[in-house]
Amino acid sequence: MIGALPCCSADGVAYHRCVLQRRDCLALAALPLVGACGVEPTIVDGPDAPAFAPLATTPKLALVLAAGGPRGFAHVGVLRALGELGIRPDLIVGASVGALVGAAYAAALPVAQIESMAFDFDFYSMLRWSPGSGAQLEGRRIASLLEETLAVSRFAQLRTPLAVVATDRASGQPLAFNQGLLAAAVQASCAIPGWFAPVRIRGRDVIDGDVSSPLPVTVARNLGARRVIAVDVAAHLDKPRPEGAQRYLEGDRAKRAQIDAEAQLADLVLHPYFGYWVNLTRAFRERAARAAYEDTLAHAAPLCAIAS
Repeated sequence: MIGALPCCSADGVAYHRCVLQRRDCLALAALPLVGACGVEPTIVDGPDAPAFAPLATTPKLALVLAAGGPRGFAHVGVLRALGELGIRPDLIVGASVGALVGAAYAAALPVAQIESMAFDFDFYSMLRWSPGSGAQLEGRRIASLLEETLAVSRFAQLRTPLAVVATDRASGQPLAFNQGLLAAAVQASCAIPGWFAPVRIRGRDVIDGDVSSPLPVTVARNLGARRVIAVDVAAHLDKPRPEGAQRYLEGDRAKRAQIDAEAQLADLVLHPYFGYWVNLTRAFRERAARAAYEDTLAHAAPLCAIAS
């Protein structure tokens, strides 16, 4: 377990539920009768259950991919730009959507395939109908997507070491996984409270990494990374706020403080801007990725210096 990080409530969940009311969460909040009520937790136990252990070698360069729901589509633009710059980290750390994208990158999928996975993914495929409960989100579909796409089942099979950051629901503390079953760890890291059921790993209910560590630089440093490049996809507080966004200012400030507590531990933080409101359309996904691609290339000199 990693040390406690700042959050806005004792269990780390109340703040996240507040954020879910914005359109930059998973953008599924508008769907009627959708939620995790009545969905049993996925139980993962035994010797293959996700776990954490120190790395055998010291990473020279870590890439940290933040949580952020649809904002995480920006990550694929960063990956394309890093490839063009010839920069390849030897450790990847991700929370929530950052863990999902990071797993594909760690498995050495071509960037074009990661883009296709991100731009074409049908979020409505995670819906299932339960008599008496209506439509519900099924987190197991995230695990199935990874297993089918990556053709690997365990962290040890990845080309690049990966750490997936989630949250212990009982304590609100961040948890890191880098051993055992990969898909279960990523599913847990993406388990947004109130929308997806938790994943019960080794007897503990594990939820969304965004609750406790939206930009998990601390995990990268604890794993020994000498240099860290982090990708922050949260809203910009220094940009004009659009109509209707003022009521979320307090939550945005709280999230910014939570992110900055770890961002200061990175050597460089990329923070692409692609507007305030987000959605699940392909047009938005491509716009976010393009903005991140251009922002990454604009930082080519410091990035190459850090990676050298």
